[in-house]
Amino acid sequence: MKKVSTFILGAVLLLAITGCSSGNGKTEAKDQQVVKLGVIGADTDVWDGVKERLSKEGIDLEYVKFSDYNQPNAALSDGSIDLNSFQHQFFLDNYNEEHGTDLVSIGNTVSAPLGIYSDKIKDLKELKEGDKVAIPNDVTNGGRALLLLQSADLIKVDEAAGQTPTVSDITDNPLKLEISELDASQTARSLSDVAISVINSGMAVDAGLAPKKDAIFLEPVDERAKPYVNIIVARKEDADNDVYQKVVAAYQTEETAKDIESTSKGSNVPAWETFGKK
Repeated sequence: MKKVSTFILGAVLLLAITGCSSGNGKTEAKDQQVVKLGVIGADTDVWDGVKERLSKEGIDLEYVKFSDYNQPNAALSDGSIDLNSFQHQFFLDNYNEEHGTDLVSIGNTVSAPLGIYSDKIKDLKELKEGDKVAIPNDVTNGGRALLLLQSADLIKVDEAAGQTPTVSDITDNPLKLEISELDASQTARSLSDVAISVINSGMAVDAGLAPKKDAIFLEPVDERAKPYVNIIVARKEDADNDVYQKVVAAYQTEETAKDIESTSKGSNVPAWETFGKK
């Protein structure tokens, strides 16, 4: 009986200590609310600071990493993840239209300029007739890449195609450039096989490139770039979810702006400061 009494007394004391520790304002790990965030590639440097701030609010931000642009929206739609952050508004609009989904932006993140890169030339004037060019093969980034090539005076595209021209909309190609459409994740890897490659900022950084330093032509960040502002995306029914709004608030901070500056070497711009929070 003495042993039993001692055991019970010990258990009561343990519960009392636990109760005191949970009342000091700190949330125990088991009480953390998990939010699964879909991202592309391995680089989470900017999000790591956000993750740390959220943990203090009782939110455990869990990364779910994908290798290509077709996966994170499908995972969000079927409930495998809670949010994703990898795309711009134009890409999302096109995805919703093609797949009949109802995913929505709940916050702006960064404006990440598309760039033209090369392992073979230092200036676009060095391009020769028949040179090979790689661009992303998805509708929105492919069209954006062609418009960038037009801005660089390499081609002209039909104005009627608007923001989504395709290779068939090219009306003038003086150098008879051979344009290859690749998955966005392959554009950086293709540098050894082509004269120039149009690469998304995130893919460029993952490949060890510094857009502001290494791109031989970089997309300007102005009103024309607004459709390409990167966003945090949720299912429509979760757009006003308090926890998800805390994720947005934790991202749109001065600390994040500094992380964006340092990790992108000044290439990316905090979009909420330029184009508004949403």
